[in-house]
Formats: sequence, C-alpha cells, structure tokens
Amino acid sequence: MAKREGHEVFTLLVEVGRKANDGLPKGATGAALMCYASGVDEAEAVRETVAILKQADMAPLDVSGYGTLAERLDEGHDISDDEKDLMARALAENSVIVAQMTPFFDDKSG
Repeated sequence: MAKREGHEVFTLLVEVGRKANDGLPKGATGAALMCYASGVDEAEAVRETVAILKQADMAPLDVSGYGTLAERLDEGHDISDDEKDLMARALAENSVIVAQMTPFFDDKSG
C-alpha cells in the first residue's frame, strides 16, 4: 500500500496481558511489544495498533508513545539502521510492525 499523505511512523511500547491463543510463551504473565505504527498522528497510530493486536488475540493493557523518528533523533535516541528500515516499511505499507517482543514472567522462586 502506498504512503498516505501526512502519515508518519510512531514508536510505541505496548504492554499486553494474557489471553487464550495469544502466542506468548508458556508461563509468561504478559509481554512488552515494541511497535512501529503509521498514522496521521500518534492517537491514530495507537488506535490502529491496539485494534490489530486485539485481532491477533492479544490483550493490550497500556501503550506508551515515544514519538516519530525525527522526535526521537531530536531527543538523542540512538536508532539503528535496522530500526529505521522497519519504520520505513511501516510507513510504506501503512502498517503496524511489531519489532520486538519481551515476555514477562512472575519471579516467584520462593
């Protein structure tokens, strides 16, 4: 899909809980997903990301926005070429890309 006028890519960190068929590892209590999402503004990017994660049988609990590529660079974030490539892909495809998933586990060792 071609880039729509006025769209930017936003970096979002989404915390998800457990849900049947969510694809998270056995024993995980949830996960953090680093996503790159296209939108006309951050609110639209968040809405689209939450909707897509729900369609994938995930249970979004919280979303933190880290801004656009330009905003992150202005704040001094070190952004790899791989990250930039994923952001460009999200923009070109007008999509949400889950770049990283970090599962959470309860530390109940005692």
